[in-house]
Amino acid sequence: MDSSIIQGISTFRGSVFPGQRQMYQRLVRDGQQPKALIIACADSRVSPEHITQAGPGELFVCRNAGNIVPPFSQMNGGVSSAIEYAVVALGVRDIVVCGHSDCGAMKGLMQPGALDAMPNVAAWLRHSHAADRIVCEAYPDDIGPTERLRALALENVVAQIAHLRTHPSVAAALAKGQLALHGWFFEIETGALLAYDGSRFVALADDGVLPVAHAPAPRRAAGDGARPVPVAAA
Repeated sequence: MDSSIIQGISTFRGSVFPGQRQMYQRLVRDGQQPKALIIACADSRVSPEHITQAGPGELFVCRNAGNIVPPFSQMNGGVSSAIEYAVVALGVRDIVVCGHSDCGAMKGLMQPGALDAMPNVAAWLRHSHAADRIVCEAYPDDIGPTERLRALALENVVAQIAHLRTHPSVAAALAKGQLALHGWFFEIETGALLAYDGSRFVALADDGVLPVAHAPAPRRAAGDGARPVPVAAA
């Protein structure tokens, strides 16, 4: 184990925790009440808690390679379980899919041969193939590698939001108007945060309203659920 990690644990136990003991005891006593679920990349340079300056108990975070959300019917695993628990048990009102610049997972998607020795990673990234196809077919052929990587990472966020809506707990919460979905993109090199407004990514201003990919909006495709009354034949 790296010595800096051991030193960090020691510093936390000796200097940080004593001053926050009451907060941690309260979190155990009252349970967690996170404000949002954030599905982010496992990249060590991207920390949702650091970006949002959130403290313990404020965010429910699920991280994986490529900030991917498998469609509900294709995989029952950690991501699906985290989503279901966050919505049903914790009652979060917001779910964020957070991508980022210089994403290694998206680089692997652009260069499949680089994943020959990582079959599990290659299989996992199939959940981003829709984003790859969009960039290949809907973007100009002459965009450079850097611009293509950025476009792929942005489209991947949008694709994963679409996958989110296939999860029953998410679909029900959206229909009840109790949940909003967000797409974020963190630029590591500038610290900027872009947010998806349902059609494109826009820069987040310090005093601006956070754009929403899918806002809470109660809906019932069948109206009030009542069966239509048959019209008598003349």
